[in-house]
Amino acid sequence: MSTTIELAQELISCPSVTPDDAGCQPLLAKRLEAMGFTIEYLRFGDVDNFWARRGDTTPVFAFAGHTDVVPTGPETQWTIPPFNAEVRDGFIHGRGAADMKGSIAAMVTACERFIADNNSHQGSIAFLITSDEEGPADDGTVKVIETLEARGEKIDWCLVGEPTSSKHVGDVVKNGRRGSLNGTLIVHGQQGHVAYPQLANNPIHSFASALNELVTTKWDQGNEFFPPTSFQISNIHAGTGATNVIPGDLEVIFNLRYSSELTAEAIKSRVESILAKYEQKYSLEWSLSGEPFITGKGELLNATTEAIHSITSRTAEINTAGGTSDGRFIAPTGAQVLELGPLNATIHQVNECVSTQDLDTLSAIYEKILENLLVKES
Repeated sequence: MSTTIELAQELISCPSVTPDDAGCQPLLAKRLEAMGFTIEYLRFGDVDNFWARRGDTTPVFAFAGHTDVVPTGPETQWTIPPFNAEVRDGFIHGRGAADMKGSIAAMVTACERFIADNNSHQGSIAFLITSDEEGPADDGTVKVIETLEARGEKIDWCLVGEPTSSKHVGDVVKNGRRGSLNGTLIVHGQQGHVAYPQLANNPIHSFASALNELVTTKWDQGNEFFPPTSFQISNIHAGTGATNVIPGDLEVIFNLRYSSELTAEAIKSRVESILAKYEQKYSLEWSLSGEPFITGKGELLNATTEAIHSITSRTAEINTAGGTSDGRFIAPTGAQVLELGPLNATIHQVNECVSTQDLDTLSAIYEKILENLLVKES
């Protein structure tokens, strides 16, 4: 097996359910130190992170990734135990194989080969690794970026190893993500007996018209980078469980994935105006997961698409679909940020796996990106 697959196996064997790193980062740091990287461990709360850098000049190219994984679910449902990291029939199996320990392994081995051939490359290479991406993400990448910003250390180009590919490795590159705004709404009514509705105020009934307007509103038309903004209710609850009691409150949890045509403040104002229109008595708490970001044409996108074509002969699709990523914390610093990783077909599923050939191809693509950006043409 290749060094990429061997390293991926070592990482997958660590049961690093968020936020526990379970030994992944020391393993990675040892490999990076051997290449001349300086490692800075940055622990915040219960979260392990590190910033590794080789070189002290600009431009700075950074690989970004996470060692934490989502829970496995019932291990009895897995064909191969989730932390055995077994290779079978051309696939490496285990939690994190695709999301995203395979990508991290490919990044490290790409650097090993690149540095062996280009010891005096231009600029600097860096790694930003966290164990708090699958969890709240409060003490991970965002805190590392705050640390770097406080001392004026900037990333010029950043490649995040999220599993972006659809059918073939390298067929999709993410050049941005939609914003994500969460709301927890409590509509206040008056509890009472269903036989005496005149003595109560049913919050489900009073909210019905406002609900209809919220879910049918056309928030925007999107733009060339983003689809139209989407409003989705993820949870709704009211009642005591009894059939003869009008509930006193109604809880509605919702999310808006929004384009760069809107801001979080504009969305909040619009939602609250709809609630006011229908004279709702309510409490509302907002939580912003991230603002939308986009990386347009430039050095990083050119280097990445050229590398994919050079290694696979494919022309990558560039889009912003999917959920949020830690790129949302890096892009606001002015860095160009892209996401490129293996197939996402099995991420967060039982029997997560990734093709060993795909990981080797991905590592070759990463190496070519480094060459395109950090090797001066003679």
